[in-house]
Amino acid sequence: MASITIIDIAKMCGVGVTTVSRAINNHPDISEETKAMIMQVIKENHYVPNNSARNLKRSASKTIAVLIKGITNPFFNRMIQVFEKEIQRKKYSFILQRVDENQDEIEVAIELEKEKRLKGIVFLGGYFSHSKEKLDQLTVPFVLSTIGMTPDYDPHEYSSVSVDDFKESYKMVDYLCNQGHRKIAIITASMDDVSIGKLRYEGYKQALEDHGLELNEKLVYSMKESIESYSMENGYEVTKELLGSGEEFTALFAVSDSLAVGACKAIFESGKSVPDDYAVAGFDGLDITYYYHPSITTIRQPVEEIAEETIKILFDLINKKITHAHKTFPAELMIRESTARK
Repeated sequence: MASITIIDIAKMCGVGVTTVSRAINNHPDISEETKAMIMQVIKENHYVPNNSARNLKRSASKTIAVLIKGITNPFFNRMIQVFEKEIQRKKYSFILQRVDENQDEIEVAIELEKEKRLKGIVFLGGYFSHSKEKLDQLTVPFVLSTIGMTPDYDPHEYSSVSVDDFKESYKMVDYLCNQGHRKIAIITASMDDVSIGKLRYEGYKQALEDHGLELNEKLVYSMKESIESYSMENGYEVTKELLGSGEEFTALFAVSDSLAVGACKAIFESGKSVPDDYAVAGFDGLDITYYYHPSITTIRQPVEEIAEETIKILFDLINKKITHAHKTFPAELMIRESTARK
């Protein structure tokens, strides 16, 4: 059984890892009640803080951590397999750490770095809107993988591997417009998402504008925060709401394939069909989009190549061959049965 970490303790207590750290270190900035609760959980789970890790030489460890938000997203499965294979091929240990949606991944990474004496970190998925000051707290190289970054970020402050989410989203909506669709709905991330969700939404808006179509806010639906992000269930529930609104549309662009699959189920249950009544398009290129009926039009990301490049850049950073790097892969529009000419 894997040893328990400070991150596990934080989850059990329902607090942040910094709060657990304060309790362990007897920091004054924590209530006695919270501290007592945390120390009780630590005792019950036989957790031993690894404070000596800070004093050990970094060379004593050869461990890479992959921090993943959205562990249930099947898009990440193949990437994780590649990460594990490539990291072990280089004779390093591999840690996969799940980060809950309400957790701060930088906070989690800082504590994991102390405990496991990491050599490098991959951040996979999720939103990323951290300040330079926060990123500077990380003392080991890191790469953002499949995380779209807005222009607000200085590219010299981080390394990344992804597709161009704005460009690829534009490509999909441009295709739907060229198919004769004029009323195109979207299922996107919440408007405070400044990474992938924002970029794909901006691509949608720009494509509409370039085709002389006015944005109809009533056709813009954000995923429900109470349901797992980018999931089939979320797509299903949001599409039921869209259909019930009475607002007319002929095509639906879901910013992930899982959302698109859920959307199709909601459409079928309403007595309508895909693509005759509504065209449905997704994004990612999951295998299910090919085997689903009707097969779903999607943007296919080069998953293996993204994962391999992520590890290559990370080890180049570790070996001080580079100070930062960015790689953007092209994606492919896969036209299938779920979209038809209007």
